[in-house]
Amino acid sequence: MTHGDVVLGIDPGTAVTGYGVVRLGVRGAPELIECGVIRTRADQRLAARLRDIHEGVSELIARHSPSVLAVEDVFYARNVRTTVVLGHARGVILLAGEVAGVSIVEYPPAVIKKTIVGRGAATKEQVQFMVAQLLRLKSPPTPADASDGVAAALCALLSPQLPSLASLTTSSRRS
Repeated sequence: MTHGDVVLGIDPGTAVTGYGVVRLGVRGAPELIECGVIRTRADQRLAARLRDIHEGVSELIARHSPSVLAVEDVFYARNVRTTVVLGHARGVILLAGEVAGVSIVEYPPAVIKKTIVGRGAATKEQVQFMVAQLLRLKSPPTPADASDGVAAALCALLSPQLPSLASLTTSSRRS
């Protein structure tokens, strides 16, 4: 990644899909451009919810022109139906990226946690804390789904530069 490259990170969900848009700043530090969530209504049919997610992600891609779409991979829930429905959400997200011609990377949750926190079994709170530290924010992005989307984007932004991750966290502690 080079200065100015924009990454859109997505934490898929059918009720709430978190997203984060980050870029590599002038001095090589990551910068937050935007984050939030795409919410769907529980009373909608699954197909309508998937359409809303696809349209929301397509709109984000059109607005920010990311060079990379980073999507959290499926975690296997105890409930098989939950895993399958989450797979549908991921499918429309991947479709939005493919149609727009954006490079797509997928990361298992443990890889995102390891990249951001240094431990693949990190808690949600630890991920949120490190997202705030890496971006030099006063508090983590909210809700947690948005913070998870930012973490996915940061994973893509920082993965090729893992040696600089240590210097980023060390310099943020000194400030």
